Amino acid sequence: MESRAATAPSPVRPKPRLAFWEIWNMSFGFLGIQFGFALQNANVSRIFETLGASVENIPILWIAAPATSATAPGIAWAAGARSFLGGPFSRHWP
Repeated sequence: MESRAATAPSPVRPKPRLAFWEIWNMSFGFLGIQFGFALQNANVSRIFETLGASVENIPILWIAAPATSATAPGIAWAAGARSFLGGPFSRHWP
């Protein structure tokens, strides 16, 4: 069985040269996406209030999503790694 290290690296392609108008269009596309996110976020506090959250609790609800996205991947990795079982069923440690 051949290892991946023995294969030759793929050739590096040069970056494409973009015209001014291509960069302009990408910039305005990105701006449109930012407007979409801003419009969505502008209504989230009102949605929280509609769901029954008091005004005093809204700041903690704004922190909940970033805190979850910072902690959940580590928990999922640890559970998937089966680091506590070890043995032949361990994925990351021999």
